Amino acid sequence: MIVSLFPLAKRVLHALDAETAHHLTIRSLSLMPLVPPQKDDPRLGLDVFGRHFPNPVGLAAGFDKQCEIPDQLLGLGFGFVELGGVVPKPQAGNPRPRVFRLPQDEAIINRFGLNSEGLAAAKARLSRRVGKPGIVGVNIGANKESEDRIADYVACIRELCGLVDFLTINVSSPNTPGLRDLQGEAFLDDLLARCIAARDQADQGRSKTTILLKIAPDMSLDALDAVVATALKRGVDGLTVSNTTIERPPSLRDKALAQETGGLSGKPLFGPSTRMLAETFLRVERKIPLIGVGGVDSAEAAWVKIRAGASLIQFYSAMVFKGPGLVGEIKRGLVRTLESENISLAAATGRDAADIAKGRL
Repeated sequence: MIVSLFPLAKRVLHALDAETAHHLTIRSLSLMPLVPPQKDDPRLGLDVFGRHFPNPVGLAAGFDKQCEIPDQLLGLGFGFVELGGVVPKPQAGNPRPRVFRLPQDEAIINRFGLNSEGLAAAKARLSRRVGKPGIVGVNIGANKESEDRIADYVACIRELCGLVDFLTINVSSPNTPGLRDLQGEAFLDDLLARCIAARDQADQGRSKTTILLKIAPDMSLDALDAVVATALKRGVDGLTVSNTTIERPPSLRDKALAQETGGLSGKPLFGPSTRMLAETFLRVERKIPLIGVGGVDSAEAAWVKIRAGASLIQFYSAMVFKGPGLVGEIKRGLVRTLESENISLAAATGRDAADIAKGRL
């Protein structure tokens, strides 16, 4: 029903400013009856991070920032959903307007600044769904005014372990001043060491919560070398590639909105994020899985991410323009490709990473 209503809903939502439309979407989904997703084609199932994913198509962080509707989102057919970002103390984020649609480019620019109701609110909501089916994770960050940002990540890990399947350490949002500095080798080494230790302590006596690191698409390859080496040394379970970009490709058609400050997501991010994904895959040498994010808007785009090295893929911005039916379209398209190429998802993962890293998408 949600899928069939989208063409009409889109006209209404896109007549509103982007943030108001987003709040209305969250509210509408929260009022929908919970519907279990249809069973996926078994060829889409895969084991990653010690868990069985019914399909590799996930919702990226940023849609359900306050952890309000994970089960409704899983009902849309996603194989997993990532909530948040969540920070320890409630914070309002940056002043509105802070999110802008670029319809001609199928892109979004946001400078939310990790607006969050805080860790306590997220923990309370997530505690109520413990034991329910579906793979759910949370993106965690640091408060803008924090004097010890590493301690903020540690606090989130301590409180959320056992409530979700994975936690994503976000050091790559461009909208919190200084946050990307935590990608520097010395900071990152300390951050990951303390986060992994906090996870191990919190999860004593039960299966370990997966810890992921989300990186930016804008870093140099030398910086990527250091990030990958540090992540592997500290025992991170996987990398998410990538966050939004601060770059503005000359191909953007909406020149006025392109001047807005913030992270750019959507179709224009596909090329740079996919090349960064391929470069990362070549460096991790299959030691840890990767999640590919950025510009996924079709089964074809998802397939390129997989060939570039993604075991799992995520999207969010494309749903603003194409609606929730995109989840099913991508899954059906992937099944057709697996059939036509007579290949499995595992065998296709990273198959063309070397070529894609050179720009041959």
